[in-house]
Amino acid sequence: MSESNSTSSEPLDLIRLCLDEQVFVKLRGSREMVGKLHAYDMHCNMVLSDATETIFYTEQDSPEIKSRTKKSDMVFIRGDSVILVSDAANV
Repeated sequence: MSESNSTSSEPLDLIRLCLDEQVFVKLRGSREMVGKLHAYDMHCNMVLSDATETIFYTEQDSPEIKSRTKKSDMVFIRGDSVILVSDAANV
């Protein structure tokens, strides 16, 4: 992708614009995280602070989808589990 005079010419440039901002990250395994983005790399590995992880699950005898949350001061997210990254304000 090559665009002249543009603030984002590569896909990871969109993530760069979210540095030091709240982001929403959808992960494999029916998990989602919201937190402040501190760092990322070309593999979409990320470091979030003040993160809240939501895990969605069903119990064996019930079709109802339930969730539980877990808070962390600092968390590393491995890039191969990332499905989607968005500014948390847009979610």
